[in-house]
Amino acid sequence: MNTVFESENIRFVEVSEELIPDYLTMINDMENVQRFIGVSHGPFTAEQEADWVRGKLEEKACVFSMIDKNTGAFIGNIEFMDLTDSEGELGIAVTAEKQEAGYGTEAVAALIQYGFNRLGLKRIFLRTRPWNARAIHVYEKCGLREYQRNGDHVFMERFR
Repeated sequence: MNTVFESENIRFVEVSEELIPDYLTMINDMENVQRFIGVSHGPFTAEQEADWVRGKLEEKACVFSMIDKNTGAFIGNIEFMDLTDSEGELGIAVTAEKQEAGYGTEAVAALIQYGFNRLGLKRIFLRTRPWNARAIHVYEKCGLREYQRNGDHVFMERFR
């Protein structure tokens, strides 16, 4: 797995077919992952995940798998979606076993710095569910501020 960048405890690597079993465990976890990221058409198959990986690699998407530097364990995926020259939408999914251990905060902070310093972004934004208080807290700790809210989403942003 090719490491693209690192933070204190996380290696950010290219998505990889060898991680498909980990991706499936994470994305098919309705209670701890899927319901928070707005995906509601699982369970996903290994073939679907392989297609997803190949598609992301082919389009050179700005998506990374996160690996614990100390244990080599899979943490989750993080990405910039709808990336332009000046902004990107941040998305993150952390596998249940690694939630509430500080990885989300570290990963979001690292990707924000990567976006501003390496990609030259001026604005990073995201949307989350209004009832996902844990995620909102992480995003606020990382400097994102709410700019809009509706019944389905809280919209947050940070400028360089």
